[in-house]
Amino acid sequence: MSLRPYKAAARTPRQLAGLLAVVLALSGCSVLQEDKIDYKSAKRGSSLDVPPDLTQLSRESRYVVPGAPVTASGYQNAQPTATAVGTAPTSVGDVRIERSGNQRWLVVNRPAGELWGPVRDFWQENGFLLDVDQQTLGIMETDWAENRAKIPQDIIRSTIGKVFDSLYSTGERDKFRTRLERGANGATEIYISHRGMVEVYSTKEKDQTVWQPRPADPELETEFLRRLMVRLGVSEAQAKAVAATAPAASAAKVTKVNNLPALQFTDNFDRAWRRVGLSLDRSGFTVEDRNRSEGVYFVRYVAQLKNVEKPGFFSRMFGATTPEPKPERYRVVVKSDVSDLTTVSVLNAAGQPDTSENAQRIVDLLAADMR
Repeated sequence: MSLRPYKAAARTPRQLAGLLAVVLALSGCSVLQEDKIDYKSAKRGSSLDVPPDLTQLSRESRYVVPGAPVTASGYQNAQPTATAVGTAPTSVGDVRIERSGNQRWLVVNRPAGELWGPVRDFWQENGFLLDVDQQTLGIMETDWAENRAKIPQDIIRSTIGKVFDSLYSTGERDKFRTRLERGANGATEIYISHRGMVEVYSTKEKDQTVWQPRPADPELETEFLRRLMVRLGVSEAQAKAVAATAPAASAAKVTKVNNLPALQFTDNFDRAWRRVGLSLDRSGFTVEDRNRSEGVYFVRYVAQLKNVEKPGFFSRMFGATTPEPKPERYRVVVKSDVSDLTTVSVLNAAGQPDTSENAQRIVDLLAADMR
């Protein structure tokens, strides 16, 4: 957590009591933290340095989301239903949750067009602004936001911090991507993936900081899925029970297939396709296109440089700098056999087997997420 230093003049106990009373009045006399999540979007004027791969997707007509504008009847379709005694539910009304490993997603028996408006409102109600809002692609993405609930709430922070909100910072920012896909029988699958950044010191003197990626948080994803269930008509108690259930799936392992890097796990094609898509979202790939019938994701990947020292002053002056890596295109192929053994492999942009180090890195990144 980063904290901006400040100084306070010496005051008598009576003056301190008076100041505290004023601050309490201004802050609404609320000193108790009621929730563990309280997001506030970062100002658009101070953007974070993020990998160049995170660019906005191009429009593609094949993913036009069907359905009509949002109506009140959409919320009435998700009335809670009773479950068998002693059995933990995995669905309530027309909303259910599915799980593979540490990944979860919702399946809602409503048209995607009917859900787009409520999902957009959901993120705005939770303190986010949307940087990507592309209904034709079925993708929306929040801006970078700070979870203010992570700031310890002692008496000073919970009072003065209410008035001088910028005085304290967690040094962390979060971004969430939501993807809506048409599923079987007209249902809509909703995926929420998290990406995080953390502010760290970049010099030994600790006088400068930079933002760098931090691991995705599956618990945050699950919590927002639970909240979205409530937004779609499920009660708080039922949403908590449903989010805690759903069977786990087999972990993915890195292997070699035809002497090429690959990923294998046991799952049918539909679930495998979802797992790989969610892992690509989490891992920061830009998915430019996808062909579910052939099991292919068309992605862009930027290789991260290793052991490269920051250039000195004269190097920067005379142009002797290390060039930034450029994004390269790949195809991530998902195939499942009759025994539900799924193999994930990497092809180059031309659709040929890729033998580069990047292919191995892509497989390793997916395996790390699908643990």
